[in-house]
Amino acid sequence: MSGRWQRLYRGETTADFFGRRWWGFGLSLALLAVTIGSLFIQGLDLGIDFKGGVAWEAPATKELTIEEARGVLEANKIEADNAKIQTLGSGDGGRIRIQVGEQTPQTRDAVQSDLAKKSGVKTEDVSVSDVSSSWGRSITEKAIRALLVFFLLVSVYIAWRFEWKMTLSAIAAMTHDVVVAVGIYSIFQFPVTPATVIAFLTILGYSLYDTVVVFDKVKDNSERFAAQRVSYADITNVSMNQVLMRSLNTSFSSLLPVLSLLLLGAGLLRAVALQEFALALFVGMATGAYSSICIATPLLTIMKQREPKYRTLIGQVSLGAEMTQLTTTGAPVSRRSSRAAASSEGEVSVRDEAEPVGTAAQRAAAVLSHPPRPRKKRRR
Repeated sequence: MSGRWQRLYRGETTADFFGRRWWGFGLSLALLAVTIGSLFIQGLDLGIDFKGGVAWEAPATKELTIEEARGVLEANKIEADNAKIQTLGSGDGGRIRIQVGEQTPQTRDAVQSDLAKKSGVKTEDVSVSDVSSSWGRSITEKAIRALLVFFLLVSVYIAWRFEWKMTLSAIAAMTHDVVVAVGIYSIFQFPVTPATVIAFLTILGYSLYDTVVVFDKVKDNSERFAAQRVSYADITNVSMNQVLMRSLNTSFSSLLPVLSLLLLGAGLLRAVALQEFALALFVGMATGAYSSICIATPLLTIMKQREPKYRTLIGQVSLGAEMTQLTTTGAPVSRRSSRAAASSEGEVSVRDEAEPVGTAAQRAAAVLSHPPRPRKKRRR
């Protein structure tokens, strides 16, 4: 294992996260601009559970393919271009799901009968589900209500456990994660179903967990450096370097099972319900791990360093060996001593370049040949 990976594993890295905060802010602003623009331009691909409609499921046979299903819709004067047709499963247990907008009872029964004839099964073997738009609106309102209650409870807990500035930073990071995740669904037109909403609420908890881990270390280091003149940027940099490996391990260990759901469950087994849930989890976990380090903690630092205790230390950031000493000993490198050391090194280098360096015997002879100082006369 190389030295860099060893330092990362032991939490001994010295990355200047706060100094590079504008890279994270710039990337987040670009993502937010693209996602919000997509939401206004093309919106979300809401599933039948939100906008209402009719869904048929028929056994997938050689006679009933996706093209044949489109032909059945067109024969019943339903726009096949706006229909959502999916193949669920494979082999003998495979089924074809067809989703369209709201239809009359006569049209719904006619499509059911035609699908049964095409697939060569009884009419009862073709399932039909009718969802009204009012039920979809109710689901949406409940999801928004649950989101607001979650934000309220999280704010109260973080304010009680830490402080209100950490509450604002955590809420901003979670809002960033939700907007980016929803925007990605809008950009790629992934279908939004109740399973997607459940996954969005789940990723909020994951994002909060990673942020609280970083904030807890920041709180511990704030108490550790309370007696020292340490800037808040140094405190957050040391804290994030100490928990960086933990955050990476947590993210990778959480993303791998979700990735297996996408590749195996949705890809090989064609389980669409797993795909709708796992996709939102994958996007949310990735943005949650990113926002806890690049959004939440830099925002906290910007607010905290304006306090009277840290205001005079703005701009003082320990890098490299200085951060290593601050992490290991708990004492910062004196600014005056570091400047004096730098100036003395500069004087030595200039003197060495200006004067030729002789041998050790010549230098010793020069010192011994120096005339002695005259003694002062003593007063009697």
